Amino acid sequence: MILSEKQKVIIEKIGISHEMAGIQPAAARILGLMYVADNPELSFEEITDTLKISKSATSNALNLLLNTGQVEYTTYLGDRKRYFRLKISNWKDAFSKRVEGMTAFHTLLEEVLTIRTKETVEFNQSLEELIHFLNFVNKELPLLFERWQKTRK
Repeated sequence: MILSEKQKVIIEKIGISHEMAGIQPAAARILGLMYVADNPELSFEEITDTLKISKSATSNALNLLLNTGQVEYTTYLGDRKRYFRLKISNWKDAFSKRVEGMTAFHTLLEEVLTIRTKETVEFNQSLEELIHFLNFVNKELPLLFERWQKTRK
């Protein structure tokens, strides 16, 4: 697969963005490639060759992306290869899980605050502010999502 210079630049930008979110570099670049590639399904070899990364790096990254539900694969009768594609159709479920994760973290921080020493006033106030913000986000995000869905109908 031959990529244009624009595609290469965007892959790198997407890769950096995902790295900043904690995803390993190879997995981040694979996501970038899958977003910009003309074909939405890519074989292991296409990914390895296009990104010029080792087979083990590709394998580890794809396993991570499969395990986190960001990528899925399909096969075709008579073809032994697996073809990987973004699992973009589940973005709503992924969004809901992130909101649930924030809710769980919010609850943990509330517990932390109850056991913290009262002597670290400034830190405790910052923690309390974070808890209030997460509480606000937890309440507002589902409403925002509902409002967006209404605009799509």
